[in-house]
Amino acid sequence: MIRFAAALLAATAVAGAASAKTLAVAPGPDAQERLQTALLDARPGDTVQLAAGRYELTDGLSLDVAEVTVKGAGPDATVLSFKGQKSAGEGLLVTSNKVTVRDLAVEDSRGDGIKSKGADQISFINLRVEWTGGPKATNGAYGVYPVASTNVLIDKVTVKGASDAGIYVGQSKNIIVKNSRAEFNVAGIEIENSMNADVFGNTSTHNAGGILVFDLPNLPQMGGHSTRVFDNQVVDNDTPNFAPKGNIVANVPTGTGIMVMANRDVHVFGNTLDGNQTAAVMLVSYVQAFDDKTYNPLPRDIVVRDNKIGRNGWDPKFDGGALVATLFGGSLPPVMWDGVTSYPGSPEVAHVRLTDGPILNLHLTAPGALMTAKPTKTATEGDAKVVEPKPVVLPRRQADLGA
Repeated sequence: MIRFAAALLAATAVAGAASAKTLAVAPGPDAQERLQTALLDARPGDTVQLAAGRYELTDGLSLDVAEVTVKGAGPDATVLSFKGQKSAGEGLLVTSNKVTVRDLAVEDSRGDGIKSKGADQISFINLRVEWTGGPKATNGAYGVYPVASTNVLIDKVTVKGASDAGIYVGQSKNIIVKNSRAEFNVAGIEIENSMNADVFGNTSTHNAGGILVFDLPNLPQMGGHSTRVFDNQVVDNDTPNFAPKGNIVANVPTGTGIMVMANRDVHVFGNTLDGNQTAAVMLVSYVQAFDDKTYNPLPRDIVVRDNKIGRNGWDPKFDGGALVATLFGGSLPPVMWDGVTSYPGSPEVAHVRLTDGPILNLHLTAPGALMTAKPTKTATEGDAKVVEPKPVVLPRRQADLGA
């Protein structure tokens, strides 16, 4: 019986593969209708193949069919232009599982560039998302934006001009972001309220902040943890922060390399950090008011080690930064920690292991309590009681895609 069932499943898979088809779409008149129709008509296993050329679109696109590949001829050859978009939504929204979007560009969407929501095994490969008018607060918030998704692969993606984060992964699990480039965004790459993420082999440059790992209160998924940020180039992040007022990233100082806020089990190692005028690495607590009793606003179980650190911190762009820099000879030490180690109502102690000294420890008594600061500079900080998260392993299907 077991052999029969296995044979039946194998036969079904073969039949499904045999029936898979390619839905070809070319640019030209009615491209909006023809492309959206192809996305509606696709069936599991199909490929929506976009020919080279420029697609002038007037509304967002959506896909809710599982196991579909949306494929162009390359990010400089197949361009989906949303300059004429009438609605304020994303360029492409994916809400189905086992979808791959690859080899194309999205330009000038009024909202986010490409978004997935509630998707499993979602893959973004060899993409470009850009707001061609340069950094502006009116640009869409996020370039590539998987949210509430699992098994996320972002590989060889370039994003320019996002008014929040170029590559943003929110409230998701099991994530790899690699071989990608983020520039001229507010935040280059951001991992927020997410669990088990590997961010490596990327370049984040000319943003306000290079790479952020945050956890925020009052969201459907809380308790972000287990992120490794390694072997990235985080250099020359010098674009003035252009986020709309009220956005959390509007508080990220221009010239921040890597910032960890209120997250747990974050390891930062093997990165090159250079040319970031505020700081190479900042570990900070969440300082805004909140009423979420499950939330811990402190960064804890954080390791910063074995990074290649160049010139950073010569002109810090946060309140009091210039004064603090003066106290330490004109520039901030490469790693800055607010020094808060405990929070009322939480049994957790904020362990850190920071060895890329010198380290600036502000020794704040509570998040944001700058008047209590007693800054010190030390060669290292913390202890060794911090275990590195295990490498992220994606399902075989995605691992093969990203090979």
